[in-house]
Amino acid sequence: MYEVRGRGAMGETDGEAGEDESYGLKPMNCPGHCLLFKSQNHSYRELPIRYADFSPLHRNEVSGSLSGLTRVRRFHQDDGHIFCRPQQIKGEIASALGFVNMVMTTFGLGPYRLVLSTRPEKDFIGSLELWDSAEAQLREALDSTGREWAMNEGDGAFYGPKIDIQLQDQTGKYHQLSTIQLDMNLPQRFGLEYQVAEGEEDYNPTTPGRATPVLVHRANFGSIERFLALLIEQYGGRWPFWLSPRQGIILTVNQDEAVVDQAHQAAAKISGFGALQPSQNQGVTPTPLSSVDSTFLIDVDTSGQTLGKKIQRAKEMKYNVIFVLGPKDVAESRITMDITGQMQSKPEGNLKKLEQLMVDRLGGGKVLQKPRAIAVELDQVHGLLTAMEREYL
Repeated sequence: MYEVRGRGAMGETDGEAGEDESYGLKPMNCPGHCLLFKSQNHSYRELPIRYADFSPLHRNEVSGSLSGLTRVRRFHQDDGHIFCRPQQIKGEIASALGFVNMVMTTFGLGPYRLVLSTRPEKDFIGSLELWDSAEAQLREALDSTGREWAMNEGDGAFYGPKIDIQLQDQTGKYHQLSTIQLDMNLPQRFGLEYQVAEGEEDYNPTTPGRATPVLVHRANFGSIERFLALLIEQYGGRWPFWLSPRQGIILTVNQDEAVVDQAHQAAAKISGFGALQPSQNQGVTPTPLSSVDSTFLIDVDTSGQTLGKKIQRAKEMKYNVIFVLGPKDVAESRITMDITGQMQSKPEGNLKKLEQLMVDRLGGGKVLQKPRAIAVELDQVHGLLTAMEREYL
């Protein structure tokens, strides 16, 4: 029998006909990671030990609380658990906060605020000394970030204080995403321990040679579904190149056979899937290039519409980069780039990085004077897109 543990459990269900078992949906990963830690003997020299899990989680939300992707019954969390010594709490919290800031900065999200929730007045577990030490280390870790943070007195869980990272959406509403939480309950309930030598700071004469670790729960993204909802709202369809589902499209000036054939060849080369080869069944098939480690989503429009209508449609679909290919481009092994879509993507501060990258890659200081018509050698395009991706533009 599989028991359901944790808050918001969805409950049990019977197994298949003939099975003498019942099943439950697991709401959180914490117990599993505790059992994983307990399955081996650990020395104090090994700590901290960190586990992470992206498996689906379930929570039976009350009626009326479900809301799009921001609150769902089945969700995914970058659920991490750190088993550490008490004196390591500050360093692990500071590291986790740095990880959170890297995520927010990389995705161009913000502003966000940090909130520390401290020991509740009653019904908490653990000694006052341990709580005071844990809260002091959390405060020091928060101070080391250089960011402002707020205090939420008495709102910590009964098993430990926590730091909530709350992200502000476009309407000014704050959503809780990341969480960093200390837990002095589960290690005790699961009987977790590590070997510690006499003379060490965490050596306890009452349990000679053994000590109980502190558990740090951390989730940088929180619910991936909620994180995605806020990303969608933040970018409003104008995605940065490295995240975009429509990174680029090649538009042909006409339907000449040479132009159409070159467009498909260029798409394969630019996307990183190699040269196209004839196929009896489908006309062309991509052949991967082992020397290329980045691939991109490049579409092709060889329809009979006018170039103006093709460009208008590509802009409406918010392609980051629009490539135009005509007979002259075919003759000179080049392609024309329109990067105005990428210039409008967020965050706005990336525009200067884009300008510098284009100058460095294509040469000259006037590359972006005509961002709708940048002539680029075909062999240069994949490297340029790879640089954009690696700069998170």
